[in-house]
Amino acid sequence: MTVAQLSEAELLARIFPRLELSALHSAAVVLGPGDDAAIVAVPDGRTVISIDTQVQDQDFRLEWNNGYRTTGYDVGWKAAAQNLSDINAMGASATSMVVSLTMPPDTPVGWAEDLADGLTAAISKLGAGACSVAGGDLGRGRELSVTVAVLGTLDGGQPVLRSGAQEGDTLAIAGRAGWAAAGLALLESGHHVSSLPPELLSMLELQCRPEPPLEAGPLARMSGATAMMDISDGLVRDGTRLAVASHVVLDLDPGQLGRLAEPLRPAATLLGADPRAWVLGGGEDHGLLATFPAGMQVPPGFTGIGSVQACGADKAPGVTIAGRPADSVGWDHFAD
Repeated sequence: MTVAQLSEAELLARIFPRLELSALHSAAVVLGPGDDAAIVAVPDGRTVISIDTQVQDQDFRLEWNNGYRTTGYDVGWKAAAQNLSDINAMGASATSMVVSLTMPPDTPVGWAEDLADGLTAAISKLGAGACSVAGGDLGRGRELSVTVAVLGTLDGGQPVLRSGAQEGDTLAIAGRAGWAAAGLALLESGHHVSSLPPELLSMLELQCRPEPPLEAGPLARMSGATAMMDISDGLVRDGTRLAVASHVVLDLDPGQLGRLAEPLRPAATLLGADPRAWVLGGGEDHGLLATFPAGMQVPPGFTGIGSVQACGADKAPGVTIAGRPADSVGWDHFAD
């Protein structure tokens, strides 16, 4: 059965129970799906908000070169995860989510149902159980497109911005680095998904269903992080954004980069690739890049990977590796 064979009301009747049963409604959602608009409480007096869109054949493919088929569950999970990660990067916790789904008329109904399951599974399994889907929109279009907006709370604290890094700070990362990039390379390779060993299959799955460390953002904020951001477009590219915002240089430790790259070596060997390139340029793991005051022990879940240095007449804001400028690698929606 396709979505064209159902009315909008009939399709929503299949989706709503999945959202209501799989995601526990948070106290922040005063009125959820069913009316013209949702009502969300804001006890803190401030709302942290992020929005992102996934478009078929731009952000995901239904069919990959190695035989993998992207499910609605995959897309729902990733749509939730990448937005939850942006809230996390401010040191906040997600409270509610709204979703806009555009589908061609021949989309199977089961795909839309699976997307709802993926959304709620990500909320639950990634540790954002205080968040729930408050509402959304359905539309018809030429391609699949999913837009998610997430609201969050700082619980009375101050947000951690990109612009607060100071000379002498420790640069640290939480979550994985390069695994999703390795997974993308495997998806685009000729190595069929059925032939991949479990350790490589897990990389592929993390490209489709990333696992941002949602507990790390609020912990970093409460631990005194001076700057922080989500790594969505690559360690070097996003690190450069933080460096420019703070007017500093982020100097990466090559030894630590090697340790981050080592688990990726089996995939790199299979594909004839450099695992360090995935660490530096891959961003869809949605880890956190943060800076902490000099001499402070970084909180659990974070690993020190470098230091923050001052700019000078001969040193512009940016990212270096052992003092040498890092190549500008990473994802750009319009340049790549």
